[in-house]
Amino acid sequence: MKLHTLKPAEGSVKSRKRIGRGTGSGRGGTSTRGHKGAKSRSGYKSKLGFEGGQMPLQRRVPKFGFNSLNKVVYKPINLNVLQELATQYNLDTISFDSLVEHGLVSKKDLVKVLGRGELTAKLNVSAHSFSASAVEAIEKVGGTVNKL
Repeated sequence: MKLHTLKPAEGSVKSRKRIGRGTGSGRGGTSTRGHKGAKSRSGYKSKLGFEGGQMPLQRRVPKFGFNSLNKVVYKPINLNVLQELATQYNLDTISFDSLVEHGLVSKKDLVKVLGRGELTAKLNVSAHSFSASAVEAIEKVGGTVNKL
């Protein structure tokens, strides 16, 4: 076998359709565009979601609700998760950076500590927000709460 003898497999390579090259080609005349109308003209471009003049779906369907621009979304972390972190990695302070380091939150998240689960370790916890039950549980064990 030599490089100049190589050929693609039979039927694997097709030649492209040459449109608008005279009536003898079989694709002359209207050049596969049909007769008349905007789609047959050059430069035709449809708007996104255009349905031929029919009322488009995004205008037909009723809108409701409201998304506040000032809404603050927190990533919840429960006490049982903090307890697992403390025992697994032998931590006595849990900061936002340690939560990011262990993959529980991303850098852009805001963290809120919630009170589900039991906490037995004395921890110094730093987060953006705390629920009242979480603060009570952390301080009951002798830990401290730092709001960022």
